[in-house]
Amino acid sequence: MRRIDDLGRIVIPKEIRRTLRIRESDPLEIFTDREGEIILKKYSSIGEMSGFAKQYADSLAQVSGKVAVIADRDRYIAVSGGMKTLLNKHVSKDVERKMENREQVLAKKNEKSFVMLAEDENDVEMQVMAPIISEGDVVGAVFLLASDESIGETEKKLVLSAASFLGKQMEL
Repeated sequence: MRRIDDLGRIVIPKEIRRTLRIRESDPLEIFTDREGEIILKKYSSIGEMSGFAKQYADSLAQVSGKVAVIADRDRYIAVSGGMKTLLNKHVSKDVERKMENREQVLAKKNEKSFVMLAEDENDVEMQVMAPIISEGDVVGAVFLLASDESIGETEKKLVLSAASFLGKQMEL
């Protein structure tokens, strides 16, 4: 149980924030249901564009011949070209860290900068990743994945372009 302070604020317990991956400055939707309960829902601006993100991932996969993945800050929201098991899974702590640090990745599996997207991702040999930045905030990331070592500068530019485009779309 928590009490509301004189400014109308309530503290969400640390354990709930940790479990739901709610970080400082994360936006939350607040609404009520018919029984008068207040519902807090973590807001994902890129998640609101999931249909568009799916179409964009399909285009990336088709153009590149690679697996295309788009994530918000918490989950993989669009996957195309294979690895459908990633869809709706939580991003790994490594991916979360790379996004927070606004890092771009172009790496082979045995390199230090390589990040595991999920535990069952054994067939990825090479990846490229770029954070999606909208209005100065990191809101997600775009990935291209390959089961061989066929990712290079062209794919990196493609992912950077996709991340930039998605970030700008969210600002409209």
